[in-house]
Amino acid sequence: MIYNNCKILVTGGAGFIGFWVIRRLIISNFEIVAIDNLNEYYDVNLKLGRLELLGINKNNIIENKLIKSTYNNFRFAKISLEDEINIFEVFKNEKFDIVLNLGAQAGVRYSIENPKAYVDSNISGFLNILEASRKFNIKHLIYASSSSVYGLNTHMPFSPHDSTNHPVSIYAATKKSNELMAHVYSKLYNLSTTGLRFFTVYGPWGRPDMSPMLFADAILNDRVLKIYNNGEMKRDFTYVEDIVESIYRLICKKFEINSNWDSNNPDPGTSIYPYRIFNIGNSEPIGLMEYIGNLEQLLGKVGKKEFLPMQMGDVKDTFSDTKDLEDFIEYKPNTSLYKGLGEFTKWYLDYYKINK
Repeated sequence: MIYNNCKILVTGGAGFIGFWVIRRLIISNFEIVAIDNLNEYYDVNLKLGRLELLGINKNNIIENKLIKSTYNNFRFAKISLEDEINIFEVFKNEKFDIVLNLGAQAGVRYSIENPKAYVDSNISGFLNILEASRKFNIKHLIYASSSSVYGLNTHMPFSPHDSTNHPVSIYAATKKSNELMAHVYSKLYNLSTTGLRFFTVYGPWGRPDMSPMLFADAILNDRVLKIYNNGEMKRDFTYVEDIVESIYRLICKKFEINSNWDSNNPDPGTSIYPYRIFNIGNSEPIGLMEYIGNLEQLLGKVGKKEFLPMQMGDVKDTFSDTKDLEDFIEYKPNTSLYKGLGEFTKWYLDYYKINK
């Protein structure tokens, strides 16, 4: 493990994936600092609940100030990615080895209604991370991209070596922009960057705007499930622990460039510079109706359904080619949907104190 016992910054530390990654890093004895702006895109209490499990007392949170966790190798500060002054201050003071940028304005559909929020957080905020990373000599910047960058591409499975020049939402466009910006910094400043295209991540402590929470809430409260494209959709559902294991192994691997990269036939997923893109998915697309059926079975109740046309900014199917990642970290995400949804439903019923 090349980066054992290093200091890591995790942005979006109160978020769904950030929370689970930090839990893993804490028990692995890394020194971790996390930041998050705790915005109100969804219930802040859910974010504070995650932080509580990481040993952070919500009553001690002060804007732009690091506070200690009950775990002696973890600290947290409420800072926005857009806050250049305080981003640079924390980089300067803490001298990180690795940055794991999981902070972003999430959500495909919300990006159609509020595009500026995505440009502010996902582009301007990411630029601050890039600038601080090169100025303060970060060894490796790992950042969240998204399967949504594949856009109009229908060549399945999606490969990091495919073109991603036709996004269909502002969210996807900002994530594509992140990948392009990272490549520039890899070239100009020899900054090692790895982009991770996540595929439909789900599990306990997930976001309320994503389908497991939306559907569970509708089923249990006799509300209508809104099913888009008349249910004719597939998703490569990826359990959060598989995401965490993949990220952990990436952190502990030495970066490798593609010395065979050919400018006459440029590979979008690699470079002659220290730049790499990976998919992280389960590589097993599941039909939307099968997914809902599994959730209904686990909740012991059939939901009411309304079938609707495809929504703006959405794509019909996702399917990840993860061979590059598997070869590099010697791990393949493998949690079955039924098992993963089982863990989600147990948490959901307990968190919301629901008796079936």
